[in-house]
Amino acid sequence: MATKTFPPLTMKAWQHTTTSGGLEKNLKLNPSAVLPVAKGSQHLVQIIATALNPADYKIAEVAIMRRLLYPRVATPGVDFAGCIVTPAAGSTLKPGQLIYGLVGKKPWTNGALGEFSLVEAGTSAALPEGVDPVDAASIGIAGVTAYQSIVPHVKKGDSVFINGGSGGCGVFGIQIAKAVGCYVATSCSTANVELCRNLGADEVIDYKKGSVVEALKASQVKFDHVVDNVGTTMEFYWHCQEFTKPEAGYVMVGSGPGVGSAAERFKAKSLPGFLGGGKRSYSGFWPAAKIEDLKQIGTWMKEGKVKAVIGEKFPFEEAPNAFAKLKTGRARGKIVVDVASETYRNEWAK
Repeated sequence: MATKTFPPLTMKAWQHTTTSGGLEKNLKLNPSAVLPVAKGSQHLVQIIATALNPADYKIAEVAIMRRLLYPRVATPGVDFAGCIVTPAAGSTLKPGQLIYGLVGKKPWTNGALGEFSLVEAGTSAALPEGVDPVDAASIGIAGVTAYQSIVPHVKKGDSVFINGGSGGCGVFGIQIAKAVGCYVATSCSTANVELCRNLGADEVIDYKKGSVVEALKASQVKFDHVVDNVGTTMEFYWHCQEFTKPEAGYVMVGSGPGVGSAAERFKAKSLPGFLGGGKRSYSGFWPAAKIEDLKQIGTWMKEGKVKAVIGEKFPFEEAPNAFAKLKTGRARGKIVVDVASETYRNEWAK
């Protein structure tokens, strides 16, 4: 390590005090933010890269959420890969060790869009040898969401349909479902058909060329499980009995107030079919940060069974542009911000 003071007393960090008009329009780069101080259950980590998620801005942009859940001055970013500066009390991890995961258990924990961040010991794992930390930074929420919305619900030989295969969750979902031995069908736009095929999808439906529901009804496959990563309406769910087995489950990823009405979601989840409810098991979903799941995805990445799909990588100084791109909804795979890979190399890789 260098002989200069490390860690420094201050750092560069993107911060916001309001999200009025959009998070990306309110981010300010603070060149001398105070270094956070770790508590017993937290690692102090030098961030190498962070991957952005819709939750990074959607929650913060709800005015009441911004006031209730965030500090007055907040730094966004949950997904990360980085290097331990000071390990949490009782941790077996050592200074200089690379880790990846989520900085905390809640999507509003945040902090990864700064050169250093606090990371809960229970939401991160040691980086497998040979895995690029920038690739690992993309796992976080999307990887864990894909894993938990699929793996506990299927067995080898099952058929899975993933609505939205080219987004952050979808690219992991296709690969994870294949890794556990499932037949995988997915939907995407024309531009992303080849990407989904290359990730292992057995069947790819181009939603720009016709109705996805009609294509699934015409398929010879009756699906055991459905994951809806699009979830803009409940309409897809109301037709799922036409292309799934009776015991199939339907998982709506990231379902919230904007996905159908509260009455629709209540009917789908709580009422039997003959009373106007859904004809397949329905559940909304939000991931839980589990070390075991992160480790499994990291192992698959090391083995080549799962690969990172990074649609675009932005330098740290262009973080607001990265959020603007994320908001277009047209990103393939994950958007990653290189926070401090050069700083990391200069400090540790000697």
